[in-house]
Amino acid sequence: MFERLTERIQDAVKGLRGQGRITESNIQDSLRAVRMALLEADVHVSVVKDFLEGVKTRALGQEVLRSLSPDQHFIKILNEEMIRVLGEGDSRLKFPPYGPGIVLLTGLQGSGKTTTAGKLARYFAKDGHPVMLVPADVYRPAARQQLETVGRAVGVPVYEPESGDKPVAICQKALDEARKKGIRRLIVDTAGRLTVDLALMEELEQIVRAVKPHESLYVADAMTGQTAMATVKSFHEVVTLTGVILSKADGDARGGAILSVKAVTGLPVKFVGVGEKYDALEPFLPDRMASRILGMGDMLGLIEKAQEVVDEREAAEMAERLRRSEFTLEDFRSQLKSMRKMGPLQQIVGMLPGMGALKGVEVTAQDEKRLARTEAILNSMTPQERDHYQVIDGSRRKRIARGSGVAVSEVNQLLKQYLTMRKMMQQLKRGGLKNMMRTMGAMKR
Repeated sequence: MFERLTERIQDAVKGLRGQGRITESNIQDSLRAVRMALLEADVHVSVVKDFLEGVKTRALGQEVLRSLSPDQHFIKILNEEMIRVLGEGDSRLKFPPYGPGIVLLTGLQGSGKTTTAGKLARYFAKDGHPVMLVPADVYRPAARQQLETVGRAVGVPVYEPESGDKPVAICQKALDEARKKGIRRLIVDTAGRLTVDLALMEELEQIVRAVKPHESLYVADAMTGQTAMATVKSFHEVVTLTGVILSKADGDARGGAILSVKAVTGLPVKFVGVGEKYDALEPFLPDRMASRILGMGDMLGLIEKAQEVVDEREAAEMAERLRRSEFTLEDFRSQLKSMRKMGPLQQIVGMLPGMGALKGVEVTAQDEKRLARTEAILNSMTPQERDHYQVIDGSRRKRIARGSGVAVSEVNQLLKQYLTMRKMMQQLKRGGLKNMMRTMGAMKR
């Protein structure tokens, strides 16, 4: 999402390298380049002006730390000012200690509201909170059926309204049922419209008065950029929103919406949708987001993703197997599955510090497909073949290729890479660093 913006900002900072200190004259070109980068990313013009004034004032008014060069000091100021613009403070959802915590989702039709309801339900369920989804959209054809499909996908119940019930009655009855069943999180999926209209606003007002939601969140399509801001403000005037969820942030969005929401609407971003799967919803943390925009990575986020998918006992067993040089194709498959659970490869690479600054380092759809083919090859092997690679002869390789839909040459290539990995581990175990480097050289040829 931020690749182009990150690249432009880092190019702007390069002009300060080699300078003895930051001055008003040598900072002008960098500020101008940052301004163009932000405008190109569709950041609201008032936000760009405020951001750059803050950066300039701090850059010229502070003494450069002895441990930092001018370009490093400029990046530090950019980071701190970006955190301010994104919204400092606690953006977590707030619920009462007892009874159902009620989340009201609003937004225009097509913003990804129903899918976001499923993602939010999965997020709560993962933390051990019983969840119920409420279909308050009685206008869009098959809206309830869509929410039921989402509920089944994430493993949470969906309230079944009685025939003829209006949205307000549906929400009130769903709340009563949630209290009886000990539901901890109630997510109300309201109706969307193509535009803001009076009937929609009146209905939302009635729902808010009836169930008194603890969080009223506007779901905005990140790809609409600045145009979403005016709509958010219109809803906020009627419903008194508590925050925004930006959906589809993994698409063709240029980042402008994320950087503009807090400054333009005064509302914090609570979550960001970063993929199509139901686990692709990230809590919005301004400091981490600023680091990612500036190409500084997000190692804490990456560690948290790894902790979610890696079992500590299995990790310890794997470490012991590696120490004994018992790394099998089954182990390889397990590691690959864990990595793919962490999210798209492009997203993972983007969380590594400094990767944004490396020219030519780009994860493409072809790389994702290559990983998927590798996993398919490993899945097409029998447990015996994955544990004892030596039994995989020519006929077995043909069968594995047919089962995974790839050429035999790809199976051969995977086995060759696996054997090279095993050899490297054995060399490292014996302390033969020179031999291991020779093996790595052979891999490149």
